[in-house]
Amino acid sequence: MTEPMTSPMTELPGLTDLPRPGVRPRTRRAVLAAAAAVALAAITLGVRWIGQRAPSVRRDQLWIASVQRGRLTLSVRGQGTLVPTEFRWASAPVVARVDRVGVQPGAAVAADTLLLELTNPDAELAALSADRDVAQAQAELARLAAQLDGARLAQESTVAGLDADAAMARRRSTIDTAMAAKGVIADLESLESTDRAGQLAGRLAFEQQRLVALRRGNAAQLAAQRGQLDQLRALAGFRHRQLDALHVRAGQAGVVQQVAVEAGQSVAAGAPLARIIVPDRLQARLRIPESSTQDLALGLAATIDTRTGIVAGEVARIDPAAQNGSVTVDVRLTAALPKAARVDQNVDGVIELAHTGDVLHVARPAIGEAHQTAALFVLTGDGEARRASVVFGRAAQKDIEIAAGLSAGDQVILSDLSRWDGVDRLRIEGP
Repeated sequence: MTEPMTSPMTELPGLTDLPRPGVRPRTRRAVLAAAAAVALAAITLGVRWIGQRAPSVRRDQLWIASVQRGRLTLSVRGQGTLVPTEFRWASAPVVARVDRVGVQPGAAVAADTLLLELTNPDAELAALSADRDVAQAQAELARLAAQLDGARLAQESTVAGLDADAAMARRRSTIDTAMAAKGVIADLESLESTDRAGQLAGRLAFEQQRLVALRRGNAAQLAAQRGQLDQLRALAGFRHRQLDALHVRAGQAGVVQQVAVEAGQSVAAGAPLARIIVPDRLQARLRIPESSTQDLALGLAATIDTRTGIVAGEVARIDPAAQNGSVTVDVRLTAALPKAARVDQNVDGVIELAHTGDVLHVARPAIGEAHQTAALFVLTGDGEARRASVVFGRAAQKDIEIAAGLSAGDQVILSDLSRWDGVDRLRIEGP
């Protein structure tokens, strides 16, 4: 019986590797190489197409606004805190040790409220030494006054005696002159009486001058001694004030904001110990980006958001220097603060700069500040958004002026798209 014919392809799988009749090995390798080249080209084109394809973003995840034309109220916004306008640091008068802390932050105090007690043995010794010097100077002044009074009295006595002798000599000279004229006594005796009267008159005048000089010298010596005593008294008063200042008092009515030391701590002279503030006299201290301070000026109106209310104010001070990219601006509050306002409370502030005419403006984007250039995506109408360079002008509270780069009616993506910094266009999906 004849066996059925079996196809080699279905009977032996390995026969696919065997050369078939009519197919040359070189032709087969060329076909395979061509197929590999076509596949590689297709993969390359696919990768390039995928790489050039714009990334997609859902429309409902974007903040899109239209560019408009109209008037703006220009303003700048800043964040900051409430700070006191009246405060006082109680400080250490001398090097001392904190013996006792009498108050804690938040306590209401009067001007004479005792805050802390300090001790310094050297200050006590200095006060005692100053008192001793004052007592010695007082004793010296009393001794000098008694001595000078004795010298003055002695001189006054001398002057008084000479005055009496001179008066007697004048009378004697008058009598002798008269008697000599009558021939009772010789002319020589009359002349001697006259000379003696003149001599005593001269001595009297000299001693009177000495008395005047003595009184003037005594007054100068007493004044010098009294001046020294006054200096020692002033020094003693200063030492006692230093000693009394070791009992540190508030110095003004208010609230204790901070106590910077603890009991047992040593402090240097002039070291701050406690801060006293007047809680109802506060102002806002804002940090304004330095790029937005070109139009700032004193007296501009401002509003401060304390989270519990809006308070009106005006710019009172602009720091001349910028720090960490911002400028400090103090806003004096012209209205009462809410009762819940506290020192160092975080606040937001808006300062009104001016009112513009008819300008292009858009809502303030997530990136970009006044007088800066930013790259924003602008919708093209074909389901895509392309990156455009936009120059901002002045800023308002919610909007910002467009100086260049956009036209009225343009729709702009204002969301933060920093993750797409490397692409120039996006596909917008969704309605």
